[in-house]
Amino acid sequence: MKDQHQFVRTGPLMEVSSYPEWTQEMVHYCDRFKSEVVEHDLFTQMKEARLEHSIHKAFLSGGWPVIDQFPQYMAMNLLKIRYGQGEGHDMARRYLIRNIRVEQNHADHWVNWASESGVDIQAMLHNQHALETLSLSQWCWQVCDRESLAVAMAATNYAIEGATGEWSARVCSEDRYANLFDEEVRAKAMKWLKLHAKYDDAHPWEALEIIVTLVGLQPSQETITKLRNAICKSHQFMRLLLDHYMRPTTQVAARAQLALA
Repeated sequence: MKDQHQFVRTGPLMEVSSYPEWTQEMVHYCDRFKSEVVEHDLFTQMKEARLEHSIHKAFLSGGWPVIDQFPQYMAMNLLKIRYGQGEGHDMARRYLIRNIRVEQNHADHWVNWASESGVDIQAMLHNQHALETLSLSQWCWQVCDRESLAVAMAATNYAIEGATGEWSARVCSEDRYANLFDEEVRAKAMKWLKLHAKYDDAHPWEALEIIVTLVGLQPSQETITKLRNAICKSHQFMRLLLDHYMRPTTQVAARAQLALA
């Protein structure tokens, strides 16, 4: 007999109306924080091929800790799953196992993007980073280590992947940025962006479906609040990282020197 509180999606995966009312309200609430990431001036300038080169390189270097650790966040969540504990756990198990390898490939593509953009790769891999850039990766690690499977996936696979897919699509919506790279290296340099802009669109929606399946049609208000706060915090930490790089170049350089001192 079907549990009356169990969620089973009947509408299209990528339409918010396919989900319970509480989910729709949560998504609409969090979208304003996501838009501050997606519409950020850093990505506007990147799309229009006018982002200052030093800021461009600093962003690629500073974004590396999250790219590097993203498969680990998913592995931490995979450890929370026990086979046979319900459809949500089974869905999460399949999703995480499938996407851990995908994210490792994405790390390789990010390194290629950074390299073709003039970033010192050894410095990117081994140098310390400013606190503003580390806060996002530390938040992701903390939420995946301490919170439930649903909350952790909301913060990472839904919030971060969702915003990333949308800002990547913005940058790729015109050819001006891609044309900054010489033709012989353009495909290699743009692969991370192109993959996220075109092929990853379903990933955050798949995560949302898993989250709703895990918590059910009528979760407690406490659960809803935890999910909403996790999503919004991820977006806010992303915004903090972007704001850091769009400060005057001299101020960013001074902070970077302090971080390395």
